[in-house]
Amino acid sequence: MEFNKCSRCGNFYISNDLVCPKCKAKDAFEFETFQSYIQENGLTQNLDTISSQTGISVKNLNRFLDYSGYNNYIDGLGNIKL
Repeated sequence: MEFNKCSRCGNFYISNDLVCPKCKAKDAFEFETFQSYIQENGLTQNLDTISSQTGISVKNLNRFLDYSGYNNYIDGLGNIKL
């Protein structure tokens, strides 16, 4: 195993997960919230709007979009184009 840097808090940890053990539950909760929002509203809003409506930071929304494969649809202004 190797040291990884948590993409959420920046702490170092030893694991193959994407975030450290401290952040894992919060990350899973926010990812579920994000997925529910997308299912209900679609990817029609910009990231700032989604962030304000869900309470999820834009940084974490970008990570979730990257995990989900939607990151190619975001322009430089944070607008989502499908």
